[in-house]
Amino acid sequence: MNRRQFLATSGATALTAATTAPTFAESGSADTRLRAMLDGFFYERLADSPEQATRLGLDTGERAALRGKLSDTSAAGVARDLARSKAQARQLATIDRNSLSDASKLDHDVVTYQLDRAIGGERFGYGETAGRYAPYVLSQLTGSYREIPDFLDSQHRVANAADADAYLARLEAFPAAMDGELARQKEDAAKGVFAPDYILDTTLKMQASLRDQPAAQTVLVASFVKKLAAAGLPPERAAQAEKIVTDKIFPALDRQRALVQDLRAKATHDAGVWRLPEGEAFYAAAAEAATTTALTGDEIHQIGLDQVAQISARIDTILKGEGMSQGTVGDRLVALNKRPDQLFPNTDPGREALLAQLNVQIIAMQKRLGEAFNTVPKAPVEVRRVPVTIQAGAPGGYYQNASLDGSRPAIYYINLRDTFDRPKFGLATLTHHEAVPGHHLQVSVALESDAIPMIRRRGGYSGYSEGWALYSEQLADEMGMYDGDPLGQVGYLQSLLFRATRLVVDSGMHVKRWSREKATDYLIATTGIARGRSQGEIDRYTVWPGQACSYKIGHTVWNDLRAEVQKKQGDAFDIKAFHDVLTLGAMPLDILKQTVRQRAGIA
Repeated sequence: MNRRQFLATSGATALTAATTAPTFAESGSADTRLRAMLDGFFYERLADSPEQATRLGLDTGERAALRGKLSDTSAAGVARDLARSKAQARQLATIDRNSLSDASKLDHDVVTYQLDRAIGGERFGYGETAGRYAPYVLSQLTGSYREIPDFLDSQHRVANAADADAYLARLEAFPAAMDGELARQKEDAAKGVFAPDYILDTTLKMQASLRDQPAAQTVLVASFVKKLAAAGLPPERAAQAEKIVTDKIFPALDRQRALVQDLRAKATHDAGVWRLPEGEAFYAAAAEAATTTALTGDEIHQIGLDQVAQISARIDTILKGEGMSQGTVGDRLVALNKRPDQLFPNTDPGREALLAQLNVQIIAMQKRLGEAFNTVPKAPVEVRRVPVTIQAGAPGGYYQNASLDGSRPAIYYINLRDTFDRPKFGLATLTHHEAVPGHHLQVSVALESDAIPMIRRRGGYSGYSEGWALYSEQLADEMGMYDGDPLGQVGYLQSLLFRATRLVVDSGMHVKRWSREKATDYLIATTGIARGRSQGEIDRYTVWPGQACSYKIGHTVWNDLRAEVQKKQGDAFDIKAFHDVLTLGAMPLDILKQTVRQRAGIA
């Protein structure tokens, strides 16, 4: 859809009753039973996920004790999670789906899918397979050593003495979390499952960034000191925190570092999971878990190659119009990335200016949301820099939802280890992806809805959510956000090209046995993205196989569905009504297809 079509349809009449979002029928006994069951599932899971309770602002009242706990990362904890999923699947099977309303059928189908996938990963017996597939317990992107310090800094509030004591209790629990992962990684290593050498190098670097400094200077203590002062609490607890870090957390981290150093001496340089037990099956399951639709590695690879060619041709046309005609599209994008007018200084003032620009972009889009959406988020979103302590291994950008109680805003993080990785012409597109109308709008609309059960309000289906975020980048272009800014449109198309290229390199490493170097060189040559960022991306795909495929696969599904509905409804098509499907919460792509077609009356 171009801008003219968008503006013509955004004010069209609402959809007919057949496409109106169904609501929960409280009077139906089967519906009532299902809702109560799903709420029970949610709170059972929450009891074993204290961090999630804090992120959602639900660690209060009868669940206040969760504020001083961390998740059980041990093998016993993993086994308990699996047993709970199996028990919940058995309970859900007692509901007669045919007796449910349409809204409840959707809830039933989504949760059934979720449980089936959580249970299905048991066959592999290593890594993490309950949601996102991550074969390595310890890496630059997995492990409590990198997650808990950031979590305590950004998520754990200290408003009173009880909160401060809960913070100390979580520090006390931190060594057990690391030791649980240590034991699991040892077990997996005995099966030949541990990360490649270059991943372990970055892991050691990140562990050192936490360990190789006085305890008082770690974010674990320094952040606590600031929180105590802001709450008007006496500083004595800071000394307790420092002692816990010195006497307990540092030794646990040393134990992990020793294991990683030992594994590094044995590690290979092979990037793909094909080298692991049942590696080919692991990748197939990982890709399906991420995209929530079944595609072979070869199919993913070919889709990527085809879309790389199509998108490159579009960029070529714009660049030629800007007088850039020499070399490949990738060469010209590299040259554009190097232009001084496209770079913020790689200094703290330069980073502050970059963050300020992102905030301007968020405000500009928020003013336009009513043109495309009937429902917009109540929660605010703000931009923050990825913490320096984890930036070496962190993604380029990511999103954290707001708390349900309104005490904490949503946060859009951007990795600013080097501003060269974030040229100006691509910044607006990243903002549209991570904030509005991307992740923040999609996640918050569902999270703030009373019409769907809690278990589905923050559902994590990468093909749906990342596909939506990429579709949102396209939507911003259709709304005219790049009118008069051809380089901004190049940034948007480069983002699409980047996601298409991910299909090629992800399947390339894990199915076609590409090396890290071949994948990196292809990514740079195709997209023109700076080597530092490109290398970080390839390393991310190494430890999260299949996840990178979810963006472009999901984007294609969202686009195809909109085209189907538009064809069916013709002049009556209303883009705001089409986007109302977001109010039903995230769901697997195959279920999304059924839902959208049913709402639009498509057979």
